[in-house]
Amino acid sequence: MQPEFKSQIDMLLYGLDIMTGLFILLLFGGIISVIYMYIVDKRQTKQAIRHNYPVIGRFRYLFEKQGEFFRQYFFAQDREEMPFNRAERSWVYRAAKNVDRTLAFGSTRNLDQVGTIMFMNCAFPTLTEDAIAPQTITLGPDCPHPYVTNSVFNISAMSYGAISKPAVLALSYGAKEAGCWLNTGEGGLSLHHLAGGADLVYQIGTAKYGVRDEHGHLSDEKLKSIAEIEQVKMFEIKLSQGAKPGKGGILPGKKVTAEIAKIRGIPVGEDSISPNAHPEIKNVGDILDMVARIRRVTGKPVGFKFVLGHTQWIADILTEIIKRGPESAPDFMTLDSADGGTGAAPQPLMDYVGLPLKESLPLLVNMLEKYNLQGKIKVIASGKLITPSKVAWALAVGADFIVSARGNMFALGCIQALQCNKNTCPTGITTHNPKLQEGLDVQDKAQRVANYNKYIHYGIGLIAHSCGVNEPRKLRRDHVRIVTENGLSIALDKLYPIE
Repeated sequence: MQPEFKSQIDMLLYGLDIMTGLFILLLFGGIISVIYMYIVDKRQTKQAIRHNYPVIGRFRYLFEKQGEFFRQYFFAQDREEMPFNRAERSWVYRAAKNVDRTLAFGSTRNLDQVGTIMFMNCAFPTLTEDAIAPQTITLGPDCPHPYVTNSVFNISAMSYGAISKPAVLALSYGAKEAGCWLNTGEGGLSLHHLAGGADLVYQIGTAKYGVRDEHGHLSDEKLKSIAEIEQVKMFEIKLSQGAKPGKGGILPGKKVTAEIAKIRGIPVGEDSISPNAHPEIKNVGDILDMVARIRRVTGKPVGFKFVLGHTQWIADILTEIIKRGPESAPDFMTLDSADGGTGAAPQPLMDYVGLPLKESLPLLVNMLEKYNLQGKIKVIASGKLITPSKVAWALAVGADFIVSARGNMFALGCIQALQCNKNTCPTGITTHNPKLQEGLDVQDKAQRVANYNKYIHYGIGLIAHSCGVNEPRKLRRDHVRIVTENGLSIALDKLYPIE
């Protein structure tokens, strides 16, 4: 036998011996593990399935955990998932990446479903050369420092803490390139918000993070200090939020880092739970008093954010504005939807409290019209408006601006893993784990945020021109129809008439 051939046989036999040994070792380890799991399962009493069906019962919890993954990637149809389906997410991803957004063959959207919206194209669509940019709007024209912008679509409130440092940086740089504003969220202002040079809306939550004194009350001195920052264009008082109306912000302790604790003025590693409401606001007059105070101290436009439930208080505050004079009106109202999102919220509030935007936005706009205040108070709509069609619908109903958080999270790379509250976000957006954050490249994601904003504006322009108007803010309710219970549609101006 050739020496080389004998050497190869010896190596093969040696390899087989190693593999046999490893197999026996793994088999022995598996048997020991099964015995251990059996003993543990039979002795524990917290989970009946595991106790009654030791070892095998563990697969139930494994399959339950993996169920979300399999439904999302293998079993769900394009328009089945909640809160956002694959068709919606896919459009955002393609827009953010600046790749082809066209489709072939036909729409997969069911046009017979109750609530389906349809835009009414005009026989004489607007020619490209006749189209114009969205009109410029001035917020707080009577303020010493009004805010002038023509941006329709902007970045909604996401606190530093709820989202990571690279995510905030990417949003800041992306907003600057897109020419839109970025809302700080109630967690206060960080250097990361300022880094990109974008226009900022400073949100004041019930805990007054960043603008409170040692007793947790609103500090005029700190307000003035924030207002001196040129990038801060407006102030927004947060009364309530879509996913948790009646509940303050919730930031789990594992996401309260030393930097975040310093910005908020709270202990490191402890849950950051804001009060359910502003202690100093007990009635509509108190809301207007706080608006006036912040506007006087800062010299900049001030409004408030809320979820509409009972409507009487809106009538009361508009009546109070008429009584005090138009100068007492907030410069804007941000209307959040009951189907809004957040990093952490109790399920009873998320599922069952508040009105969705499709019902509350027409109600609010109609009430402002009734009291002749629509021109004075700008309306900012928020809540699942992540595609051009949804944004155009809100404009047609009467919104002046639209803001979105989750749309921009998708632009950053969010895969809807539903782990925002666990500090385990696989894309690095809502986690402070340095290893998970490494995959979020700030420059790349900032460009995606800017692209997404660009194609939202492009898309609403397409819809507007098809409807025969030369810019999106000229869309009206008669341009939209909605499918009712009998399968036929009705125009929005008939469904939601302005009385």
